[in-house]
Amino acid sequence: MRLLKFTNLLALGLALTFVATGCKRKNAGVTKLPDGSGMVGNGIDNGNALKPGEGVQMGGGALGGFDPDQMAQDRAALATETIYFDYDSSSIKGFQQSKIGAVASALKSDPSAKLLIEGNCDERGTEEYNRSLGERRALSAREALAGAGVDAGRIATRSYGEDRPADSGHSDSAWRKNRRDEFVLLHPR
Repeated sequence: MRLLKFTNLLALGLALTFVATGCKRKNAGVTKLPDGSGMVGNGIDNGNALKPGEGVQMGGGALGGFDPDQMAQDRAALATETIYFDYDSSSIKGFQQSKIGAVASALKSDPSAKLLIEGNCDERGTEEYNRSLGERRALSAREALAGAGVDAGRIATRSYGEDRPADSGHSDSAWRKNRRDEFVLLHPR
């Protein structure tokens, strides 16, 4: 009889624990950056496919004085400068520093241009984790560009997590292509 009461209490305790902790979902709020700027919008997909221009935004954006979605986007200009990351990493490899330099040169040569950095991940990991990792990757490139002399206020970042794969395969080769930052040159309309 005592054992039955104990197991019932244990089962009730476990059920309450699952109810209390298993169903919570936080919206991403404002992420403060070291320079005082923050994230715009919550970027959470909640199970629906993202529309163009959606994703987690921080850096630049409305808080940086411009909205990347209101500017003319030139994706081809810096398409060859895409940088790739190791698994579960936001560190830019030394041999990719030349690509950061090329992006910095493009921005320095056109003072009216701005930049959108899109952070992406492979499909492994949870959606929330991949959004966070994509954010860290984009911020890493933003920091590298600021170190190369580009005003960080001219750079907006956005994380798409795993939502925009470059290769839809499920192999190491596909995943390598999906762990990337893409640079989009922006011009006033």
